[in-house]
Amino acid sequence: MLRYGIHEDQTVLNQAAIDRRYIYRTIKRLSDVTLSAAGLIMLSPVLAGVAIAIKIDDKKGPVFYRQERVGRHGKRFMMFKFRSMCVDAEEKLKELKKYNEVKELKKYNEVDGAMFKMKHDPRVTKVGHFIRHYSIDELPQLFNVLAGDMSLVGPRPPLPREIKQYTDYDKQRLYVIPGCTGLWQVSGRNDVGFREMVELDLQYIKKSGFLYDLGIMFKTIKIMVFPNGAY
Repeated sequence: MLRYGIHEDQTVLNQAAIDRRYIYRTIKRLSDVTLSAAGLIMLSPVLAGVAIAIKIDDKKGPVFYRQERVGRHGKRFMMFKFRSMCVDAEEKLKELKKYNEVKELKKYNEVDGAMFKMKHDPRVTKVGHFIRHYSIDELPQLFNVLAGDMSLVGPRPPLPREIKQYTDYDKQRLYVIPGCTGLWQVSGRNDVGFREMVELDLQYIKKSGFLYDLGIMFKTIKIMVFPNGAY
């Protein structure tokens, strides 16, 4: 049987077995705390510079953007990013989605499935284009890692409105703590469709381990220097 072009039995995970990986989860948590704290300290000049640039570009809005996301086992939390869009971005998104519902204008959404992405999004500020291209807007998520809501490596945390469109198959992404980076990000990111993203995340969960995580982190550093489809 096919569901959205994916075989039902393609990647079925054992949630109980994943939850029993106590040693891996404990060491991963210790690594997350150590590396995220060190990263925040070392990157503090960059963080300060980006904050100043955002304020110069758009004095009215805040430096950080807080957005509700869904984490492990459906737990909701507030995720932090550098603000890369205009202040009324959410209101403008509703307008863009209305256009997207019109058959002739489906091109507004450049990612299939339970996501909405535009390569030339009119809501993105000048500074926003730059920090998004190099994934600098994601750096404040290191605070989420310290808080325990996120890990350095894992599936990207979805929005509550996206979860409403998830099948039970898709919800397997929520078996682990979401990450700042993951297999999807180092495999093409926005150039990869929703169905492929789900499969990449499930593949990561199935193969996850210390060396696997380390490899993804090294690839992420490379991609920040040589972007692979971020917008």
